[in-house]
Amino acid sequence: MATGSPVFPHSPTSPGPIPNVLTIAGTDPSGGAGIQADLKTFSALGGYGMSVVTALVAQTTTGVSAVRVVEPDFVTAQLDTLFGDVRVDAVKIGMVANAGIVHAVAKALDRHRPAAVVLDPVMVAKSGDALLDPDAAAAVRDELLPRADLITPNLPEAAALLGADEAADEAAMPEQAQRLLDLGPRLVLLKGGHLTGPTSTDLLVGEGLPEPLALTAPRVPTRNTHGTGCTLSSAIAALRPRRPDWPAAVTDAKDYLTGALRHADDLDVGHGHGPVHHFFAMWA
Repeated sequence: MATGSPVFPHSPTSPGPIPNVLTIAGTDPSGGAGIQADLKTFSALGGYGMSVVTALVAQTTTGVSAVRVVEPDFVTAQLDTLFGDVRVDAVKIGMVANAGIVHAVAKALDRHRPAAVVLDPVMVAKSGDALLDPDAAAAVRDELLPRADLITPNLPEAAALLGADEAADEAAMPEQAQRLLDLGPRLVLLKGGHLTGPTSTDLLVGEGLPEPLALTAPRVPTRNTHGTGCTLSSAIAALRPRRPDWPAAVTDAKDYLTGALRHADDLDVGHGHGPVHHFFAMWA
C-alpha cells in the first residue's frame, strides 16, 4: 500500500556510493516531463543525474508545438561517450521518437550492459500529442522490451503495444500485464491511473513474484499531472541501486510520486496540466 510519505534515498540496508542514473529521453522546456523531470527526480531521490537527448520538444503544460528529432548516430555518440567514462548504475528510457533511435539505443544497451534498465514506453504526451512515430511502436516492442528489466506502460500504451483494446477496469489488468511480460521484459508495472475511482492501482508482475503485486494509493484530486509517467519511471531507476529488489524500488517510487502529486498545487506553472512537485520533501 503506497502512503505518499517522503522517501529517504539513503537506505540503511544498501549504503554504497551515490548512484549515477541516466535518462535517455526528449526534452520539455516547461520542466514538468521528459529529461527535465527525470533529472529533478534523480536529484530529489539522491541520485546523480545524467542525460542523453533523443529529441528537442517544444512543449508546455498545454501541448506540443514542434519536435526536432536527434539523428540516431548522434544518440549513439552520446551514449558511447558517456558509458566510456562514467559508471552507470541505472538507465531510464523515455521518449525514443522513431525506429532509428530505438535501434541505436538497443545496440548501445547490448554493448554496455547497464545493471538496471527501466523503460517507460512514451507514445503520447499528457496533452494528447504523439511523441512516437506510428511505425516505431513495433520497434519498441521487439527491440526495447526484451532488453528492459522493468517496463512501466499506462493502459493506453499497453493496448498499443499489444494491439488490443484498452483495459476497462482493474479486473482486466492482470491478463494484459502477463501478455506484456511474455514480450520479454523481466518485470511489468502496468499503471492504472487512466481508470476512475477513489484509488489508483498499479500492478507489478514478473520475475521473483509468485503472484501480481497490487500497489494502491489514493487518487489525488489535482489537474497538475504533467510528467507523472516520467517521474515514476525515473524514481524507480533512481531508487533501484539502493533498494534490495525491484518491488521495494517500485513501492517507494509510487510513494514518492503520490507525495509529489499531493503537493503539485503548491506550484503555479502554466495554464494547462501543471507539473508535480518533485522537491516536495525538501522545499519549505
